[in-house]
Order: sequence, then C-alpha cells, then structure tokens
Amino acid sequence: MPNKKLIVANWKMNKGLVQSQQFVDELKTFTDKHKLTETEVVLCPPFTSLDTVSKKISGTQVKLGAQNMYFESIGAYTGEISAGMLKSCGCEYVILGHSERRQYFHETNAIVNKKVLKALDEGLKPIVCLGENLQEHEDKLTESVIEEQLTACLTHVSEEGIGNVTIAYEPVWAIGTGKNATAHQVEAAHNFLRKKLKKMYNEDISKNIRIIYGGSVTPDNAKELFASQTVNGGLIGGASLEAEKFIKIINASNTNINK
Repeated sequence: MPNKKLIVANWKMNKGLVQSQQFVDELKTFTDKHKLTETEVVLCPPFTSLDTVSKKISGTQVKLGAQNMYFESIGAYTGEISAGMLKSCGCEYVILGHSERRQYFHETNAIVNKKVLKALDEGLKPIVCLGENLQEHEDKLTESVIEEQLTACLTHVSEEGIGNVTIAYEPVWAIGTGKNATAHQVEAAHNFLRKKLKKMYNEDISKNIRIIYGGSVTPDNAKELFASQTVNGGLIGGASLEAEKFIKIINASNTNINK
C-alpha cells in the first residue's frame, strides 16, 4: 500500500484572497510544528487564489492542487484554464471529474478521460473522482457504475501514467448531504476498485495506487475511515473550509505526529 495518505482540501467556490491567506497561516502554524511523516496534504483553492496560496505554502509540507482544468493547451476557450497555467502557479495536483462537474456542467466520462490524459502529458497528477448517485446506490448499482467510470476515465492511461493518478471514490449521495457511507461500504468499494485495477493493469499497481474517499469526511469519522489499509486518505469538502477541522482530519491520518 502507498506510504503516505493523501488529504486533499477542496474549497470549491469558497474563499477569496484574504480568507485563503488566513487559512494557510493557520495551517502553517500546525505544519511548522509537526512533521507529517504519514500524510501528504494538498490544498485546492479557487483559481483566483492559486498564485497567492502557492506563495504562502512555499517551503512548507503543503502542496498545491486545482479543482479542474481543460483538455486543450491554448486557444479560444473563454473561461477555461489549461494545465500549463496551473503548473505556472505551482500546482502539482488537479481534481478531475468531480461529481459537481458532472452534475452541473455535464462532464461525461469521455471528457474526464481527455482531461486525465492531458494532465498526465503536462506533468500534473490527476485526482480522478467517481461514484454513484442515490438512486444507483439504492438500486445496488454501485459496482457497475464505478467500474464503468473507472474504465472510461482511464482509457489509454499507460502503466507509467497510472502511477501518477489518484482515484477518489465519492458516493454522490454522501457529498454535502450530511449522510455518510459506512466504513464497511467505503472499504468494499475501494477493494472492488483495486480488483478492477488489477485486471486493467497489474497487481503492483492495484496495491500501490492511492484510492481516497470523498463524501462528508469530518473530524468525527475520519479516524474510522482511514483505519482501513485500502483507504489512502480523503478528499475533503465542507470540513476543509475551517483550518481547525481540517487539521483534525490531518491528525486522524497521522498516528505518529509529535505533539
């Protein structure tokens, strides 16, 4: 299994420049005191805060990611952001295929796949989101839905490329709803994804790829969720907007933090 858990803050459409700076200042107070030997922390602010956050976290243990990108390098694509632009701001990671992008902006698996391939080609590390909605969950279609998404979103991704991919299992019915998948449900979904990745690639990849969970992760449930060896971290939404809560989640993923 991967050496470090990945804890990703997805601020979504929240925080301006001042709020972003304040959050990073609080987080730095924590990271300056504690060596995160078991966890990699990534902040994904809005595009407008990327450069500011990048400068604030320079020289710290915290890394930078973006919430989305387009699959073209340059051109007349009003309102879009390219992989090159993200890299110029210091981004290492990019979230792709988030359920809200699929729901509100009608992104298909094919579009997500184009973005994944472009991100890898440009040297970014994609965090590829997949998960079932409430109806699919109730109809017991979880495995068929996430298998289809996994296969389609990773089309043409090489064995070399998959080493830089993180999978984020985010059951749509548990995002921002206050509902929560049980630790058993999360572990079952992650184990299923590993079996599929073994078929698509090989056993080493299925063991070593990071599969993180996103779906109302809080300081209260983080420790239980992260206890499973097959859960390699979390994609944190609402709980990442407050530095205190986010730090508690980081703590839940680290058993050896020196206090």
